Amino acid sequence: MRKNFWLLMIALLTAIVLAACSGGDDGSGNAEEEDNGDDGSQITAWAWDPNFNIAALNLAKEHYDNENFEMEIIENAQDDIVQRLNTGLSSGTMKGMPNIVLIEDQRAQSFLQSYPDAFYAIGDYFNPEDFADYKLAPTSFDGEQYGLPFDTGVTGFFYRTDYLEEAGYTHDDLVNITWSEYVEIAKDVKEQTGQAMLSLDPNDLGILRVMMQTTGTWYTSEDGTIQLEGNEPLQMALENYKELMENDLVKLSSDWSQYLAAFNSGDVASVPAGNWIGPSVEAEESQAGLWRVAPTPRLDMEGAANASNQGGSSFYVLNIDGKEAAAEFLGETFGSNVEFYQDLVQEVGAIGTFKPASEGDAYQFENEFFNGQQVVYDFSQWMEEIPQVDYGMNTYGIEDILSAEIQQYLDGKSLEDVLSDAQTQAENQFK
Repeated sequence: MRKNFWLLMIALLTAIVLAACSGGDDGSGNAEEEDNGDDGSQITAWAWDPNFNIAALNLAKEHYDNENFEMEIIENAQDDIVQRLNTGLSSGTMKGMPNIVLIEDQRAQSFLQSYPDAFYAIGDYFNPEDFADYKLAPTSFDGEQYGLPFDTGVTGFFYRTDYLEEAGYTHDDLVNITWSEYVEIAKDVKEQTGQAMLSLDPNDLGILRVMMQTTGTWYTSEDGTIQLEGNEPLQMALENYKELMENDLVKLSSDWSQYLAAFNSGDVASVPAGNWIGPSVEAEESQAGLWRVAPTPRLDMEGAANASNQGGSSFYVLNIDGKEAAAEFLGETFGSNVEFYQDLVQEVGAIGTFKPASEGDAYQFENEFFNGQQVVYDFSQWMEEIPQVDYGMNTYGIEDILSAEIQQYLDGKSLEDVLSDAQTQAENQFK
């Protein structure tokens, strides 16, 4: 009886010691392994838009040759992803974070600079030089490549051929023009057809970003310094913006539905926007054959390009268990698979920024809606000409300040005072 008692005590003590040795100091190590699988092959991904980004991830899974790989894709609205990342990462814990997360390019630096240790450098899993140059600055930090560039927001000048021809313009007349010339064309279109040239939401300053990036400049400098006062491209963009507004060349919209209705109903002659607007233009089947796409107008400055960007996002890997498996998946699909990108264009309608894909057959497709134009191929070529900028950390915060000042500019406040006051407010807010 006594012998059995001591055998029982020895066994119990052994179990306690083994349990203590197997646990991490903070308990997070085992939790991560349990969540992600012993070999890191069971991972999670966060993205928005089931018909675009999530569809692209699902297609990538089909192209990934790894029978042990499992990935749960969780849909979140983009704003929810931003909030959940900020809340989680600022708390100092990685619990509940995904292995892969999609982040808009213009928001990426706010995360990389604020939480550099939370992300896993993935530059060794693909060749960054295979991607459009303009995507590399926002997806890298401190000499390391953290994001795998995904879709392009390369812009185009979508236009109604019938309206422009009535105003006396051919396609060649619209190629490689400046924004000043665009304004003059808009005046002719208004006079000859009675139609506005484009639709804009005054609360969305995306058109200013499109204009500015043709010159390779932004609201901030490369070192993060706010540069609104004395910013010549921004000043020129605002002058063009005001002329469009004051000459009744814009059909105002207050939401996305009104914006789409403006061109689907035939109320505007053009849509200068990211390539992603193409499917929305094509949604009005009765207008097939009435549209074409020209290169984006540029600001009338030396060195400006007839190419710009509006939107776009990239994939990032969090620095948690499973990071290698996540990086390998991204590298072997979005990072290198030309066949995948052909299917991505045909099945999802997404144009990536992987340059070798542009030589595939899917990119040569002649789109009858756009008069047989090889629209996808043209976008892929313009994409390579987009000037690279560093979007910095506060794009949207600065635009909140600018929005109020621009209204005063339209009401008569001098542009010099507008930019000076916006500069002061931005410096005070983002010290």
